[in-house]
Amino acid sequence: MSTDSRSTRTTSPTAPGTPSPRAASGVPGWLVALLAVASGMTVANLYYAQPLLSSLSDVFHTSTATAGALITITQIGYVVGMLFLVPLGDRIEKRRLVTTLLAVTTLALVAAGAATSFPMLLIASLISGATSVVAQILVPFAASLAPDHARGRIVGRVMSGLLTGILLSRTLSSLVSGIAGWRVVYLGSAVLMALLALGLHLALPEHAPTTTAPYHHVLRSTLQLVRTHPALVRRGLYQAAMFGVFSAFWTTVSFVLTGPGFHYSALGVGIFALVGAAGAAVAPLAGHWADRELVRPITGAALAVAALAAALAGFGKHSIVLLALAAVLLDMAVQTTLILGQHTVYRLDPAARARLNSSFIAIFFLGGAIGSQLGSVAYHAGGWTAVTALGAALPVAALLYWTTERRSAGPAAS
Repeated sequence: MSTDSRSTRTTSPTAPGTPSPRAASGVPGWLVALLAVASGMTVANLYYAQPLLSSLSDVFHTSTATAGALITITQIGYVVGMLFLVPLGDRIEKRRLVTTLLAVTTLALVAAGAATSFPMLLIASLISGATSVVAQILVPFAASLAPDHARGRIVGRVMSGLLTGILLSRTLSSLVSGIAGWRVVYLGSAVLMALLALGLHLALPEHAPTTTAPYHHVLRSTLQLVRTHPALVRRGLYQAAMFGVFSAFWTTVSFVLTGPGFHYSALGVGIFALVGAAGAAVAPLAGHWADRELVRPITGAALAVAALAAALAGFGKHSIVLLALAAVLLDMAVQTTLILGQHTVYRLDPAARARLNSSFIAIFFLGGAIGSQLGSVAYHAGGWTAVTALGAALPVAALLYWTTERRSAGPAAS
């Protein structure tokens, strides 16, 4: 019996070693729904700015490449949070940690909404990005509650909420900014974060820490996990490539849609983002494939689909149909590899899921931050063709790396 399993039953009257009703029957449906909604709402903070970049560039009189740095800085903040805050999920009672982080997120979003200069917006976004890692505390929390035979499906359902939040955030941002201005996007999210902090504090079950080690020991053990588990690094690098093309596409597509080829408004960009949201439907399927031990072949297929999506996007400069098809295929591929990767990583050490998740997400979000910035630079230097060429190269490189993976490997394989 894992440490995580024991920690989730601290209030159970059952004797030690006896499975609790929760372990036998799985996670309650209402709790899965709550975790999914909460994950989507918090991670959305990272993406509200993407459809606003063209407008923010005009408001603060910056170049497109400089405006794109806002996405990069927010994702760097997320990486910092993954490295230094998420490991606390194994050290501090999760409900208290989640509530505290959401309170800080609320304040940072208020500062972003009130920003009077671009540097102020960057700093506020860095902080809100760091504390929006709440989503990556809730996902391993769900994995800890789920029985082994259903873990992939439960994580898939929670991840579908998280991924839907990523995709719908752009549409919501466009709608709100079109009606009330970009500042209301941030201030409205601040209100949502405050309400979410209260709701999670009241609804989440207590989840005792899985380690009593000092904080610096927890951080050190997080680095040790990277050295100990080659599969953690491998899955992180796969996802870094996938998230790199994902970020490059969504950071720059707003410039294409608002440019001379389409002349879309911010609202039009947001409506286009709804197309990509259809890709979230693959999340439960990916969890099912993971439970059926199809991680390796489906990973290879998803990498190939991402490369195909980038190529289609390159031909879609003047075709909204091709751009939309590319967006759906890309989002489906990225979500599939993410869920397969988390399924693999969570099996490496049940007592260290928060720290494992911290390393995994930090690796691939660093890839996303690099992809965002390279995408902005590529667009500035060579237009949409350069962006899609970059986008195709990343999953192809990951696919070549995938061919070196041992076919009969278990979760600890390299």
